[in-house]
Amino acid sequence: MVRNKQVTLRDYVNGVPKESDMIVLSSDKSVVALPQGSNAVVVKNLYLSCDPYMRHLMTKSTEAHVILNSYSPGSVIRGHGVGKVMDSGHPKFKTGDFVWGITGWEEYSLITTPEALFKIEHTDDVVPLHYYTGILGMPGMAAYIGFYKIGAPKKGEYVFVSAASGAVGQLVGQFAKLMGCYVVGSASTKQKFDLLKNKFGFDAAFNYKEEDDLDAALKRYLPQGIDIYFDNVGGKMLDNVLLNMRNHGRIVVSGMISEYNLEQPDGLKNTMCLVYKRVRMEGFFVHDYYPLYPEFFDTMLSYIREGKILYVEDISQGLESGPSSFIGLFTGRNVGKQIVAVARE
Repeated sequence: MVRNKQVTLRDYVNGVPKESDMIVLSSDKSVVALPQGSNAVVVKNLYLSCDPYMRHLMTKSTEAHVILNSYSPGSVIRGHGVGKVMDSGHPKFKTGDFVWGITGWEEYSLITTPEALFKIEHTDDVVPLHYYTGILGMPGMAAYIGFYKIGAPKKGEYVFVSAASGAVGQLVGQFAKLMGCYVVGSASTKQKFDLLKNKFGFDAAFNYKEEDDLDAALKRYLPQGIDIYFDNVGGKMLDNVLLNMRNHGRIVVSGMISEYNLEQPDGLKNTMCLVYKRVRMEGFFVHDYYPLYPEFFDTMLSYIREGKILYVEDISQGLESGPSSFIGLFTGRNVGKQIVAVARE
């Protein structure tokens, strides 16, 4: 028997989420012993990933409820994480293996569908275990698939990335530079602006909160127009980007964090730009591309070991910090990929 600390959803959320929408509790709950004959695994959670999409799962009756199985009041929050197998009934995993995939926001999780987990084979001083919540996990794959497979970049093209210092955006900008593209990013603070310019090598960047006219800002920083827009925010930014797309441009829709807390999202006004500029706009669900994980992993591991890609993380300590860390995503408090460290390896 173990005392398993958990983060649960108090009730369905409307509007901007608050820390009080989540409850940290402890209960006497045995998760160490596997059910007899089960092929499940018991995982000790080490690192949890804070991702904006999780906000959708807190709302009743959304499209995400059908696709991702929304949380219900009283249930444990779920998301991507890294853990250590404590017991296994599955032939693919043994005690002591490290894995990443969907887990609970709790100290120990019983994973009943371990086929969806990825076994972690490579860790060292250059590739720490927590990288599998970000650069080598779901956010990294989202950046890789979105930019290379959907954006279909060409050398010399003009690329704009919103929320460019975040878990996905910081990678997209660096991929674009490796392709020989001209890259501009938007962020929300001077610290993040400096990261884009001085650490990630963006050609230019701007603080969107200091711009009264986003259309004018985009024309100032990208006077030639935009070939590829990697969209992480949606809303007004997307609407103004439409005015600045070049003919046959591509808009990769990875997320729309500006709209997640709105009961009635803002409508787009400039969608005719898609027609007369012959722009392709495509969203994607990264899980559909998991069969390409070996290709992604080999590429990213090489980039990391050769120093071609840098990654910034914001790690909070303890499961109790989970609600605050998650809420911080929607105020721009985090710098880089937001992670919760639950336990020592």
